Amino acid sequence: MNTITSTDYKFPNQTSVYKGKVREVYRLEDNRVIMIATDRLSAFDVVMPKGIPYKGQILNQIATKMMKATEDLVPNWLEATPDPNVAVGQLCEPFKVEMVIRGYMAGHAAREYKAGKRELCGVALPEGLKENDKFEKPIITPATKAEMGDHDEDISREDILKRGIVSEEDYKVLEDYTRKLFERGTEIAAKQGLILVDTKYEFGKNANGEIVLIDEIHTPDSSRYFYAEGYEERQEKEEPQKQLSKEFVRQWLISKGFQGKEGQQLPEMTDEYINSISERYIELYENITGETFEKAAIDNIENRIQNNVLAYLNK
Repeated sequence: MNTITSTDYKFPNQTSVYKGKVREVYRLEDNRVIMIATDRLSAFDVVMPKGIPYKGQILNQIATKMMKATEDLVPNWLEATPDPNVAVGQLCEPFKVEMVIRGYMAGHAAREYKAGKRELCGVALPEGLKENDKFEKPIITPATKAEMGDHDEDISREDILKRGIVSEEDYKVLEDYTRKLFERGTEIAAKQGLILVDTKYEFGKNANGEIVLIDEIHTPDSSRYFYAEGYEERQEKEEPQKQLSKEFVRQWLISKGFQGKEGQQLPEMTDEYINSISERYIELYENITGETFEKAAIDNIENRIQNNVLAYLNK
C-alpha cells in the first residue's frame, strides 16, 4: 500500500524545512508553516523502516479536531488543514521541553517505578502503587525535546529553570495550560468511554510573543488511553488494561528484544504486521473521535498533498 515517509516539496516563498520523527515542517516567508504528518512510525525514539498506511492522516485529523475542541482554553498555532495529512499555521519558536502529564502509573512511569525509582522528574511517587493505578492528582513530568535519532530525556521543573531552558514566568503558563488541556482531554475521552491516561503537549511563542499550543494533541502517538469499562475490575485482578495508544507497538518490539538501546537489532515488520498496525490506528481514530474514518486517496499521496497545498496558498 502507498505511504508517505519522506517529502521534498518546493512551495512558493519557502525558506526552510525541518524534519522531525514523524512530521515535516516547511517554513514560508510570511511567518507561516506547512506541517505534513507522514506515515512514519516512531517507537523508543527510533523511526521504523516502513510507513503505516493512513497513519499521517489519522494523526493530523485527530490533532485538528482536538485543537478546535480546546481553542477556547488555550490558543494554538493552527489556521487551516488543506489536505488530510497537512496543517498550516503560525510560525512559532518552540520551547525545548515537552510537557508530559500523567494521570495514571503507566508506560514509562511504570517501567521506572518497577526499576525501583520513587521520583520521576523531581516528583515524589508514593510506595505501594500498582501498574495502571490512578495518581491522587495528575503529575507533570517534562522531557527535553530531542532531535531525530536522539532520545527525549526526563527533566525536573527545577532543572528546566536552573538551566534557563524556560523562564519561570513562561513555565508557569506552560504548567497552567498543560493542566487545563489534560482536564478537557479527560472530559472528551470520558464521553467516548475512554480514560486519558497520559499525554504530552508542546508549546511555542508566535511572532507576537504569545505562548500557543503547537504540534499534535490527544493523538494515539502523543497520548495513552484506557477503555473505561472494566478498568476497576482489571486493576483488582492485576490484569493488563485494554488500551488505545501505540503501546501495542512498543510491547511487540520489547517482545522481540528491542527497546531502542545501543546494539539492539530492529526486528523486521512484515507487510501483514504493518497492515495490522494500520487497522489498529483506524480503530484508535474511531474510538477517540466517535466518527467513522474516511480513507483519503493514497494512489499518489505526494501529488495529492502538493496540489491541495498549492491550491490553498494560491487562494
